[in-house]
Amino acid sequence: MSNTKQLQDLTIQVRRDILRMVHKVNSGHPGGSLGCAEFFVTLYNAIMERNKGFDMNGHNEDLFFLSNGHISPVYYSVLARAGYFPIEELNTFRLIDSRLQGHPTTHEGLPGVRIASGSLGQGMSIAIGAAQAKKLNNDSYLVYSLHGDGELQEGQNWEAIMYASAKKIDNMICTIDLNGKQIDGATDDVLAMGDIKAKFEAFDWLVVEVKAGNSIDAILKGMTEAKAMTGKGQPICVLLETEMGNGVDFMMHTHAWHGKAPNDEQLASALNQNPETLGDY
Repeated sequence: MSNTKQLQDLTIQVRRDILRMVHKVNSGHPGGSLGCAEFFVTLYNAIMERNKGFDMNGHNEDLFFLSNGHISPVYYSVLARAGYFPIEELNTFRLIDSRLQGHPTTHEGLPGVRIASGSLGQGMSIAIGAAQAKKLNNDSYLVYSLHGDGELQEGQNWEAIMYASAKKIDNMICTIDLNGKQIDGATDDVLAMGDIKAKFEAFDWLVVEVKAGNSIDAILKGMTEAKAMTGKGQPICVLLETEMGNGVDFMMHTHAWHGKAPNDEQLASALNQNPETLGDY
């Protein structure tokens, strides 16, 4: 799927999925999920090279690891609509015994999910390990990962970032969701991290900036640029500037919807801003 209009239509549907999922169980994380909808749709439908089936080894295909696992609603929606499991299963989000828990897990064997995530700060290390495994197996495909900007406050990230450049992990593209917000407020107020681009470059990473992180065209351009940098002896970071709650006016420009579900009236308003394009589950 390379047509921008098709990707945008799918993004609208994914937003509807996110909103319905968290509303049904009155729990979940809509803000970051909505902010990353364009990224996930573009990654899975226009950037990654994926096999038709699914196995945990992921040989001879690109791999993706979600580190900030609380944005599972967008992950589940995109996986379902990419054919990994039935779309109807989205109805089971966060229910007891569901494969679609609030944070992705692996013990239930959900196709598309290779790691349990949500213990923030660990995904970078896992992505590096997977990238090294591909090198050892002479597998030329890439490893992608996504991390929150607030997540970078976790120290393990910086050990991993140092390791990746020292070991020349150049078959990995790590994207940072720069929305400037986390559960307790603005990242600059909670724990300012300064110039993130300069920090990655100081650790000898190559950095691609996507200033319009909710633009599918900008994401396509930035991720294509990042792919062209692989194989040159340095790890690659994409800084993706997004808006938390994107596509729903009352959820944007605030951290309040990091982990809060809309009520009936709010759901109706949000769905009205995202008219149906493909048909709900």
